[in-house]
Amino acid sequence: MTERTISFGQATLDAMQLAMRDDERVIVLGEDIGWGGSFGQFRGLRDEFGPERVIDMPISEAIIVAASVGAALTGLLPVASMSFVEFTMGAMDEIVNQAAKLDFMSGGQVRVPMVLRASDGTLRSSAAQHSESFEALFAHIPGLKVVAPSNPADAKGLLAAAIADEGPVVFLENKKIGSSRGPVPEGRFAIALGEAAVRRPGTDVTLIAYSIMVRHAEQACAELAESGIDAELVDLRSLVPLDLETLYASVRKTRHAVVCHEAWTFGGFGAEIAAQITEELFDELEAPVARVGSRRSHIPFSPPLERAIVPQKEEVVGAVRHVLGSRRQTV
Repeated sequence: MTERTISFGQATLDAMQLAMRDDERVIVLGEDIGWGGSFGQFRGLRDEFGPERVIDMPISEAIIVAASVGAALTGLLPVASMSFVEFTMGAMDEIVNQAAKLDFMSGGQVRVPMVLRASDGTLRSSAAQHSESFEALFAHIPGLKVVAPSNPADAKGLLAAAIADEGPVVFLENKKIGSSRGPVPEGRFAIALGEAAVRRPGTDVTLIAYSIMVRHAEQACAELAESGIDAELVDLRSLVPLDLETLYASVRKTRHAVVCHEAWTFGGFGAEIAAQITEELFDELEAPVARVGSRRSHIPFSPPLERAIVPQKEEVVGAVRHVLGSRRQTV
């Protein structure tokens, strides 16, 4: 399969173009979609597919999601743009009580095949209303699938799979990696939801991350290697469904685990992963599972304060050293 080096945003655009060319049921709804969306991730779609399939919507996330649910129920395959993930809060009734539940409440008689695209994470002092990570909220709701790619190739493959899925999928795009570039397979390409990827093999500790924290964890692995610590890095890619088998296999080997995400540590998705690992592998762990996440505060506008709240490579390195330094004494 041939590849070309493109940005994360261009990779999602590739996925959209191919899906819309293959299936006329695929439509796009959102604000400012006509000229390409808030980050240009829909640029050119309206020129190719017209206003009937690339639909500019009013400034109301509730209306966008409600219309998308209705479109899905009538046989279309809507992709709804929320721009910033915070804006989904204005449509939580439609997401939680309609999109996530209609399959269950109808006894499987209806499906809601839709994708909810939202940009999350911090970027250049975007401040409290444009810098957050809400994946734990979505992962908590039965009926929703949640994906969070860390690189352009996964962005394309996971979005293709999300569009083809029979139910609602929340597709989270971290703002910091939207312009990052990498090799992406050309043509039709999909990655099954629920399959994690081992980005780096190792023997001493397992780093578990997704989205932007995969980048920071990769840097941490390189720094740790300089001091003789061999870290394995698992990129979840998909939070729901969650590839527990890959996680268990890695932690059984290393006997240590550090879970990393940009969202708040308190109540974050890392707590669920830590609990799953502890319940399954308690007797095999040599130290408690550690978590790396943001401090429990709104995200400040000030760059120094933002950095004090949001973790990067240094916090991952510190957590690994702490875990390896607190090994349980075994007989």
